[in-house]
Amino acid sequence: MIVMFFSQPNPLADMKISLCLVTLLALVAMAVAQFHQQAGRILEPPVPTLCAQRKIHETFGGKGYFFSWKDPSVAGQEEDWLGGRNWCRKRCMDLVSVETHAENEFVKSRIVEGRQRYIWTSGRLCDFKGCERADLQPRNVNGWFWTAELTKLPPTTDRRQTDWSPSGGFNKPQPDNREFLQGGASENCLAILNNFYNDGVHWHDVACHHRKPWVCEESDSLLKYVRFTNPHLRI
Repeated sequence: MIVMFFSQPNPLADMKISLCLVTLLALVAMAVAQFHQQAGRILEPPVPTLCAQRKIHETFGGKGYFFSWKDPSVAGQEEDWLGGRNWCRKRCMDLVSVETHAENEFVKSRIVEGRQRYIWTSGRLCDFKGCERADLQPRNVNGWFWTAELTKLPPTTDRRQTDWSPSGGFNKPQPDNREFLQGGASENCLAILNNFYNDGVHWHDVACHHRKPWVCEESDSLLKYVRFTNPHLRI
């Protein structure tokens, strides 16, 4: 996780941290945005002024959350996966990473309350250079990770520690890469769908180009970086 780089509270260490973070963010940007290279899109860096003005709808587990359908300025707007990430990242947030059962239930309850059909999370299948590692094979089982936290998800076969839906368009357990098998794009991004297949509220693999509402979660690493590089701003 990026946050582990911030364990030393002295200025020299913080300077090294910021340099490491810049390098890390650049590497992640190149990797995660590979599927949009032809369009020339990249993973956006935080914008300090937007970070200072970020809107928080609720706090859970010590972090702030933003729900796109609750903000009049973007209510009704939908973004593809990278677009959702970039909207959040410019504000020192990122797409939500549901890393615990409690957080998963919190996010799902807000989706139901808001009557949203689906939302994006930061979940992504590792399908770019470097993902050939043995510990990520087979990728459809061991290759999923939370991009916002740079942490691996448990195997997709572990139904106790994950929330993959038991059904989908093929009436098969998720992830099923259905769209790819039907001649379309690979389903490399993780969305939460609200009873879309009469299956309850669960995780689904979805092609990243689809447009959906999104949930942002405050990013400790981006906030740390922007606060260090912009000490004059109240963030």
